Formats: sequence, C-alpha cells, structure tokens
Amino acid sequence: MNNKVIQAMYDDDDVLLKAVKETREADYHIEEVFTPFPVHGLEKAMGLKGTRIAIASFIYGVIGFSFAIWMMNYMMIEDWPQNIGGKPNFSYAENMPSFIPIMFELTVFFAAHLMVITFYMRSKLWPFQEASNPDPRTTDDKFVMEVSLDGDEKKMSDFLKKTGAIELKVAEKS
Repeated sequence: MNNKVIQAMYDDDDVLLKAVKETREADYHIEEVFTPFPVHGLEKAMGLKGTRIAIASFIYGVIGFSFAIWMMNYMMIEDWPQNIGGKPNFSYAENMPSFIPIMFELTVFFAAHLMVITFYMRSKLWPFQEASNPDPRTTDDKFVMEVSLDGDEKKMSDFLKKTGAIELKVAEKS
C-alpha cells in the first residue's frame, strides 16, 4: 500500500467542485479536501455519508431534560421542601409549571455542551492542537485536494492538471 498523496491546488471553488466530481468518476480515492470556507455541495461531490449529529443532539437534550427533572424533584420536593408563595411542596406534578424554564435551560445546556465535546472528539480538533493543513494558503484563498497515489504518478499528475490544478505536490499521508 502506497503512503503518498498528490496535493492538487486550485484557485476557484467551482473548478475544485468540478475536479472532485471528475476525480471520483475516474475512480481515484480522494483523501481530503482543504478549503478556506465551506463549499456548497462538496460533501455530496466527495460522496460523504450524511451526519448523525442531529440524533446525538436529540439524545443529549433528553439527557439534559431527564437530569433537570431528577434534580428539581430531588432538591425541591425530597431533600429540602419549602413553601414558596403558598405553592405546595409535596408534589412535583403540582410544581411543574414553575419548573419549565429550568427544564428548558438544562435541555439546551446539556445539548450544546455535549455537542461541542462530540465535535472535538469526532474531528480530532482539540484546543492548542497544531494545524494539519498541507499549505498555509488554504486558510486564505486556495483549495487543496489530496488524492491517494496508487499507480502511475505521471498519469495521475496529467489527469489532475486537466481538471484545472494550478500546482501539484507529492507528499506523505498524514
């Protein structure tokens, strides 16, 4: 198995999108695409699967909602019941209307914070991590497509030049 990739640089997002489609049609494996901004339709052109992040967010919200119910029931009914403004302190169900804001806030809190942690874990983007982009120009105005180098380097280089690449570089896989 070859451990090298060809990094093809493009200067236009439309040219990049067309090149990704052509590269996939030619049965070359695209390792990664680096862009300075989101390119609409790139994930579909690369053939990436849909994300399940909405399901995770829902589950995190349910965890937060459940925690809120348990916490309020324990604190306000079981552990230290208080008569506040004449409200009954012996039943969670009778106090629930006053607990709705807390349930909402903890649902959002858990969903948001656990989603950030999930994002960091899935993308391997940790605070203070070194940038892994192949060329610093990909943060400004250039686009890089990394294609696995399997077979003839000259043939693949010619193909990528035809797709509109302005610069090619062979590098080790990261």
